[in-house]
Amino acid sequence: MDNENRTYPDEPAEERLNLLVRFFTAPIEVRTYTNLLYLALSFPLGLFYFIFLVVGLTTGFALTIIWIGLPILAVVFAGSFGMAALERRLAIHLLGARVPPMSAQHTAPTQNVWKLVQEFLANPVTWKGMGFLFLKLPLGVFTFALTVALSSLSLGLLAAPVIYPWTDMFVGFWVVDTLGEALLVSAFGVVTLLVSLNIFNVLAIAWREVAEAMLGSRRYELPAAPAATPPALPA
Repeated sequence: MDNENRTYPDEPAEERLNLLVRFFTAPIEVRTYTNLLYLALSFPLGLFYFIFLVVGLTTGFALTIIWIGLPILAVVFAGSFGMAALERRLAIHLLGARVPPMSAQHTAPTQNVWKLVQEFLANPVTWKGMGFLFLKLPLGVFTFALTVALSSLSLGLLAAPVIYPWTDMFVGFWVVDTLGEALLVSAFGVVTLLVSLNIFNVLAIAWREVAEAMLGSRRYELPAAPAATPPALPA
């Protein structure tokens, strides 16, 4: 075949087609529902992290003058790192995130406590992870509120044929009081649900990007193994 006559797919057009396919297949993708689970957990987890950190840090720093605050701060920092590790696992398993390791994988014998404390405080993930936990509440409130609002709206519209005989149903200024109108509202609910699921996926992508940036460090990634060199053939 003549190379000059060979055609190749238009990459931007193919990418747009893939986006369109993903838009319509969102309801049957498992990832959509793991994303939704992550978004639903964002507010309660964020609230717990915020209370733990604010109470722990405030109490610990206030009591450092009598030394009791130091073990409290140690517990808070260790707990913060553990919670960041939990968030890392959630991001990996629910969002499909590729988060780098949180710390170096030691192969040396156990080091002294002071050395471990120094490494812990010098680890950027210690501070980035705590920052992520603080961000979890405000971002979680927004995410949770939007998720509940869109889900309630979509399901309410879908259920119009069941709801309208039992109560006055209003869609804006429109009173739905016939089966035909209810079916029309339900069809609009299908479109609303499809759009809502894709909005949830976009929110999950944003969470995934934040998790990949804040819950791991590239410095702790193991170098790729060199490719094996095939043995030389005898002359």
